[in-house]
Amino acid sequence: MKIAQIAPLIESVPPRRYGGTERVVSYLTEELVAQGHEVSLFASGDSVTAAELVPCCGRAIRLDGECRDHIPYYMLMLDKVRSRVAEFDVLHFHIDHFHFPMFRDIAHRTVTTLHGRQDHRDCPPFFAGFHDMPLVSISDAQRAPLPHANFAATIHHGLPRDLYRPNFGAGGGYVAFIGRISPEKGPVEAIRIAQSLGIPLKIAAKVDKVDEAFFREVVHPLLGAPGVEFIGEVTDTEKGALLRDAAALLFPICWPEPFGLVMIESMACGTPVLGFRGGSVAEVIDEGVTGMIVDNLDQAVLALPGVVALDRRKVRRRFDARFSAGRMARDYVRLYRRLVSAKSRASTDLRYSSNGSVLVKRTDLGLADIETHLE
Repeated sequence: MKIAQIAPLIESVPPRRYGGTERVVSYLTEELVAQGHEVSLFASGDSVTAAELVPCCGRAIRLDGECRDHIPYYMLMLDKVRSRVAEFDVLHFHIDHFHFPMFRDIAHRTVTTLHGRQDHRDCPPFFAGFHDMPLVSISDAQRAPLPHANFAATIHHGLPRDLYRPNFGAGGGYVAFIGRISPEKGPVEAIRIAQSLGIPLKIAAKVDKVDEAFFREVVHPLLGAPGVEFIGEVTDTEKGALLRDAAALLFPICWPEPFGLVMIESMACGTPVLGFRGGSVAEVIDEGVTGMIVDNLDQAVLALPGVVALDRRKVRRRFDARFSAGRMARDYVRLYRRLVSAKSRASTDLRYSSNGSVLVKRTDLGLADIETHLE
């Protein structure tokens, strides 16, 4: 197939450090190319890919100190995509909502993966207004606030199997927290869990501007405690080493996590996960195999020794079975073909009324059967 992948411009593809969406776009793009598809990646100019790179800004916007408004760059990117629409079988968007008005007339050739939370009050009316745009959720939990949106599939993220080397030993005598320093990610809870059991904790995390006050006033005073080490942002190589030697990953979220890429990164290293129940956690963790799920801090403290004792070989085997980039790419290709095929079939399903106007029975794109009067 000829496929366009349209990535966010905030980070490069793949990102240098933090950047979950861009990382997934990279894994998907490279795997699609490896499986023999013709792929064009619309992304920042400092991205690296085996696909055709279509640069839409000089470098990742987050690294550009002169950029004051990212929207003009997205408009330029969408104009580039629109000018090349005829070249592709499918346009796969990863940029939230920017493209909906511009590509609605070819909705059947688009797929939009939603990478963020969807429980904001403004989401239902938006997706009701664009009910014909096919959506992909990255977990079933993510789509729960939007029961009437046009979801065509849930496709879990995947990683290249050779990205992280597993460690089947006992680990390095510490637990890890990796992600963002923000209240919903639970860094304070991670510190409390580790301290309650006297286990060293290594924190590798990004601090966004919006969270600087939280970091300064709440988290930073806790970092001087014995056994708590703050590393900051890490590269993929550094992350792999950190996870591989950890006894467990702590994932004490308190928000509707859409997926949680770090959980499967940890599993790829053979490292089990202790997660708080919420969002996608129950879909990603196979309880008693790749980790355990708890509801609060007290349960976490009681559960952590059991998590550390899980068989790390089984953790890695379950990762291979469920969360490879190859599986993710095959799932997307099946969806691309199903949507394009459904539209092709539906376009031939025409009936005529007594006055000669055409009635089209629309059964494609996951919509309920509707009859639309065409003037």
